[in-house]
Amino acid sequence: MPKITHLLFDLDGTLTDPREGIIASFVYALEKLGRGNLTSVNLDWCIGPPLRESFARLLDTTDPDLIETGVSLFREYFATTGLFENFVYPEIVETLQLLRKDFRLVIATSKPAVYARQILEKFELAGYFEAVYGAELDGRNSNKGELIGLILEREQLLPGQVVMIGDRKHDILGAKRNTVVAGGVTYGYGSEAELTEAGAAYLFHSPSQIPLTLAHLLN
Repeated sequence: MPKITHLLFDLDGTLTDPREGIIASFVYALEKLGRGNLTSVNLDWCIGPPLRESFARLLDTTDPDLIETGVSLFREYFATTGLFENFVYPEIVETLQLLRKDFRLVIATSKPAVYARQILEKFELAGYFEAVYGAELDGRNSNKGELIGLILEREQLLPGQVVMIGDRKHDILGAKRNTVVAGGVTYGYGSEAELTEAGAAYLFHSPSQIPLTLAHLLN
């Protein structure tokens, strides 16, 4: 059986709490679209899934042009302001310091890679990661299953060498699609029930639990 050598980390809701900036970006886009009535509802469910998927559901549409308009307006705010309305969860830095001693760490996010790199640099997390994988601005690789498959191919990894760690069902299902073991963090935006039902092999209730729980993989 291959030894676990790599941990793939989601970004939003796993390493950082992006709520303020993401919600503000959705509110900006919806108001520009004349859908201000939607901004009064809880938009936390939009944190994590691919952006186009969230706009399709929010606007109750399959119209690609309307969805793309929503995405463009979202990024109008996010790229300059919302990007940094964000903070690193407590214990993350210490956790990454520990994990880096035993594993190679890679970012696997549905957020465009160009934004992910800026966030990691801004919050001084970039140095902990061997590589950053994310979506393209046109939406390619925003599906976690496709993204994890791309990482396995480019990094020349076997599924058994990898654990995916994220806070939403998309992370868990994307890992399962590639026969990769997945762990869910319950301090992010996915509930324990969501993560369990999706098939998470591990649940982490705080960042500091991650190295403690995965320590057995080193034996």
